Amino acid sequence: MSDKRQGKYTVAFEHPPVIRSSASIVGKKEKEGPLGSYFDTVCEDPMMGKKSWEEAEGELQYRAVTQALDKAFMRPEDMDYLFAGDLLGQTIATSFGVMELQIPHFGLYGACSTMGEALSLAAMAIDGGFADRAAAVTSSHFASAEKQFRFPLGYGNQRSLAATWTVTGSGALILENPMICSEQSAAKCIQVTAVTTGKIIDYGINDSQNMGACMAPAAAFVIASHLRDMHRKPEDYERIITGDLGTVGQTILFSLMQEEGFDIRGNHMDCGIEIFDPKTQDTHAGGSGCGCSAVTLCSYITKKMEEGEWKRVLFVPTGALLSKISFNEGMTIPGIAHGIVLEKH
Repeated sequence: MSDKRQGKYTVAFEHPPVIRSSASIVGKKEKEGPLGSYFDTVCEDPMMGKKSWEEAEGELQYRAVTQALDKAFMRPEDMDYLFAGDLLGQTIATSFGVMELQIPHFGLYGACSTMGEALSLAAMAIDGGFADRAAAVTSSHFASAEKQFRFPLGYGNQRSLAATWTVTGSGALILENPMICSEQSAAKCIQVTAVTTGKIIDYGINDSQNMGACMAPAAAFVIASHLRDMHRKPEDYERIITGDLGTVGQTILFSLMQEEGFDIRGNHMDCGIEIFDPKTQDTHAGGSGCGCSAVTLCSYITKKMEEGEWKRVLFVPTGALLSKISFNEGMTIPGIAHGIVLEKH
């Protein structure tokens, strides 16, 4: 067994990869939310100048990656791998969006946990010596998600109070081997020091309008497993940040964590709760989608860490593993989550 293994589910890196740059691009509604001032780019046109919602989402990913590369003073050919995915069937937003970059590519699907999966695998590839630089990116688009998973926009259906609003946005990160980074650059960067890989958890929920309830058990499993594997307490982190549980999922998470013997209420944050203002924006339980945790990570979270306000964060994106087929066949909605430790020294 590798000495990098910590307990059953966690890997602690020997040479923690550093985040050289990050970029976030969002739509108009996200800009109007509480985190609006942190995003790099706002697209007023939800179609992104394209002919379809799916093409628009692909353009979001392309722009996020190219902006992250620009910030790191790198080119696509400097990347060894690109880890990326989205919510659409066969991850078409990713494959069509990043095709022009011609970076060796791993296409991923972890539903709304995809940024956690991408970041974990990119960090493992670098620490394992298989890459010096890798990019992680994911996206979602309100209109493409509604079209695929719920109802076409023109239908004008009433939304459940437990429902969340799919974020239009994309977040991208550039990871680099610290051994090839200058000491000055590495000292300024956020490190990815450990990852805890989740497993599929199914509590038998089949309400596609209540994603928070579907994902909360998976988040609780990852957080509790991580704390036990690392022999840590919740207060060892300035923030424990879930992806997009929303208000309903957060309540369930707190209850499940208490059953596990942990109280995270004092330092928990949920990207889906933070990204929209419930008083001024009609988003019900909060935000969701692959882009929700991705844009929050690549803007607000990294900014707080770069400024030194947060030294150690446990980032736990969450995903609901359903499709049109499974939903129409009456199957339940399992959940998945992944934990990533980010540290700034």
